[in-house]
Amino acid sequence: MQALPHPDDAWRQTHLGRLMGHALRRFDERVLTLMAHNIEVPLALSNLAARAQVSAAHIHITRHLALEGSRLTDLAASAGMSKQAMADLVTQCEAWGLVRREPDPLDARARRVCFTATGLAWLQAFRDAVAQAESEFRQAVGPEVATVVALGLEAYAGA
Repeated sequence: MQALPHPDDAWRQTHLGRLMGHALRRFDERVLTLMAHNIEVPLALSNLAARAQVSAAHIHITRHLALEGSRLTDLAASAGMSKQAMADLVTQCEAWGLVRREPDPLDARARRVCFTATGLAWLQAFRDAVAQAESEFRQAVGPEVATVVALGLEAYAGA
């Protein structure tokens, strides 16, 4: 039998950081679900997303890769990840046809990670899914609360 939590212990389940974490996971899961059902996403990628093979970690590449391409170190720094972790994600995304590595025109020793045509279709599906998930959030909490939440998060994240 599980003991009931002590009344003074409830804060551990309801503090702001935990609520934001739950909200982020819910939002990312919804975005991935929408992408899995987007007919514009290539079938192989849609199947990967539907089987939960694509995770929020893979979305870091979608969020942070510059349209003109990025060096791996810059991509990792932008996503707040280690270079090794980002390299693993790039390798997976490269195998799925989302990105390719090519020579950096500014530095012959370096390589850039760039979207492929499939990756750009994936990026558009991501954009569409984010817009729909944001719309669903606004419907769930109301436009005024959604605006206050967005402004509050912008202020907090920018601090």
